[in-house]
Amino acid sequence: MRRTLFPCVLLLVSASAAVAQARLATPDMTCAEAAGLVTRTGAIVLTTGPFTYDRFVRDGGFCPLPTVPKPAFELTRDVPRCFLGYTCHDRFTEGAGRE
Repeated sequence: MRRTLFPCVLLLVSASAAVAQARLATPDMTCAEAAGLVTRTGAIVLTTGPFTYDRFVRDGGFCPLPTVPKPAFELTRDVPRCFLGYTCHDRFTEGAGRE
C-alpha cells in the first residue's frame, strides 16, 4: 500500500503546484515587455487588474471565427494606456463590424 500511495501523493502535489502558478500581470511589466510578450507568443492571457484578465493576440489570425480583433490598451508599469496588441470580439454581438 505504501508503494502505491507515495506516487499518488507526489502526483497530486505537483499538479496542485501547476494550478497555483500566477498569471503575468500587465501592471507589473513595462509597456515594451508586455507588448513584446504578446508579439512573441501570438496569443496570451494576462492579468490586467486585481480581479480582471484578458486574452491578447498579435493579430486577427489568433481570433476564432466569428470574432474580429480590436485594439487593446492596458495599464503597464510605465505607460497608463499601452497598446499591447488586440483582443477578440464577436462581430455580431459587440458591434465590431459597425465602426
